[in-house]
Amino acid sequence: MEEDDVTIREQNFHSQVREYIICFLLFAVLYIVSYFIITRYKRKSDDHEDEDAVVNRISLYLCTFTLAVSGGAVFLLPFSIISSEILLSFPRNYYIQWLNGSLIHGLWNLVSLFSNLCLFVLMPFAYFFLESEGFAGSKKGIKARILETFVMLFLLALLILGIVWVASALIDNDAASMESLYDLWEFYLPYLYSCISLLGGLLLLMCTPVGLSRMFTVMGQLLVKPTILEDLDEQIYCIHLQEEALQRRLNGSSIHTYIRGGFTHQLNKDLENIRNQRNKLERRKKASGWEKNLLYPIVMLILLAGTTISVIMVALNILYLLVDETAMPKGSTERGIGNTSLSTFGVAQAVLEIILMFYLMVSSVVGFYSLRVFEGLTPRKDDTTMTTIIGCCVSILVLSSALPVMSRTLGITRFDLLGDFGRFNWLGNFYIVLSYNLLFAIVTTLCLVRKFTSAVREELLKALGLDKLQLSNSSTDPESGKLSANGHQKSL
Repeated sequence: MEEDDVTIREQNFHSQVREYIICFLLFAVLYIVSYFIITRYKRKSDDHEDEDAVVNRISLYLCTFTLAVSGGAVFLLPFSIISSEILLSFPRNYYIQWLNGSLIHGLWNLVSLFSNLCLFVLMPFAYFFLESEGFAGSKKGIKARILETFVMLFLLALLILGIVWVASALIDNDAASMESLYDLWEFYLPYLYSCISLLGGLLLLMCTPVGLSRMFTVMGQLLVKPTILEDLDEQIYCIHLQEEALQRRLNGSSIHTYIRGGFTHQLNKDLENIRNQRNKLERRKKASGWEKNLLYPIVMLILLAGTTISVIMVALNILYLLVDETAMPKGSTERGIGNTSLSTFGVAQAVLEIILMFYLMVSSVVGFYSLRVFEGLTPRKDDTTMTTIIGCCVSILVLSSALPVMSRTLGITRFDLLGDFGRFNWLGNFYIVLSYNLLFAIVTTLCLVRKFTSAVREELLKALGLDKLQLSNSSTDPESGKLSANGHQKSL
């Protein structure tokens, strides 16, 4: 009997060690990839080792950790779905026994823990540490900046806890809720993360429909469009004439030193835009036939099919919500993974769900940077400040943490939320979930209709040659306005 107990303890010990090693390896891969992504966009600094360089390096490591956690949140639900299907297909296979329910639940709990840590501790610390200079009258250095950062974090924590305390007291004023107001670990943190998750879900609701329509434009810029009723040689010739005209004006303005400044900067900007247009036209001219006439339509059809399937699945989920209460998103504490398939069509539907999740995540990021409010956070290669990188990491963390909740709420998957992701209070509210589905379906449909009608209108104007007339009218008015505003430029 004692030998059996020892054997069971040894098995549990080895299982725990194996899970820790797997989690560490997965996170190490995500951390390395995140580091290369951030260093690709981070502004290059001098090699001189000083105080600011140390602060930037610490902030860089914290941002890399946060981005790795965001990647883990994105892969969390797809990894769980594919693991469940693999265990269901090969229940007795010795080589996949490590892929068990304990590992999946551990990953969900770790992602939830690290998301809270990054959102409430590491990212505020990185920002305050980057902006700190030390208190007035104190000796300058790393210690003074760390002291100021911790003081700012303490004040921020008091402010957030006070806001959450007042909000929870106003919303839930019963006796049990009033007693839970003094429980920091069991009440404050889950309630606060639930609020952040709701905000992340609303942000996804705002960004994803815009990103789904914006994806067609982004892929159109990356791929070569087919040339239908267009004369590329004529367009290249016109662009070449405009480039020469701007170059002559720029050379003429450089002679007169008294008109340098904003006018010369505008000419350089216009010249750069003209050159970019010429490069795009030349690329379209040099592209092969299959790339223009086959690849572009296939990619557009794939995007259209993915968006249509997403809207259809959301519409079906709305019907399920109205007739079946089990369609409501809920959390699960069961350790059994792979006992039953949650997909009607098995592995094929699971793969489709995973593809749609990644598609929605990419669309949400594209839509996030397409909104005017967040355009300032758009990263640029080798020219992004650490403050902007911190803002990008926080935004992506909020979006990625809300992705599993949004996927389950919209009915993209039937996989129950695990860990703290299933403890959000608003998931049990029928009206919030139904309104979320309705808004997503309606806004996405409106964005797509507006996108395709505007695209058809532009193509018709381009085919009839009316786009050049509109371009000339629109370009004449601002130019005349600029010339009238600067009377000395007319003398040129």
